Amino acid sequence: MSGTIVTAATNSVFRALADETRRDILRMLRGGPRTSGDIADQFDSSWPTISRHLAVLREADLVVTERRGQEIYYELNTSVFQDFVQHLLEWVKPTAGTRNTKRRAKALHRPQEG
Repeated sequence: MSGTIVTAATNSVFRALADETRRDILRMLRGGPRTSGDIADQFDSSWPTISRHLAVLREADLVVTERRGQEIYYELNTSVFQDFVQHLLEWVKPTAGTRNTKRRAKALHRPQEG
C-alpha cells in the first residue's frame, strides 16, 4: 500500500474518531451489529445528524453495512482498527536516531530545582 493511500485512510480514521458521538456509536457496536434505527434511538440528535455520523464512519471503513430487508445493519470493521493501531505503533517505534530515549524522557520529567 502506498504512503499516500495509507495517509488518506489514516486521516479519515482520525477524522471519524475525533467526534464523541461517533466514538459512542463505535462503542455501541462492540456488542454486535445494530440497525441504524437502533443506533439513532440511543441519541438525542436528529436522524439526519446520526445518519451523517454513520456516513463518516463508513467513509473511514470503521463500520461495514449489510441490508437485510428494509433494515441496514452496521458492524465494526475490526481490520481497519488493527491497521490503524499498527500505524500508531510505527510512530513510537525506535529508530537509529532515538538512542537514550528513556534517559531523555526521565530528564524531561524530573522536577526542576530552583
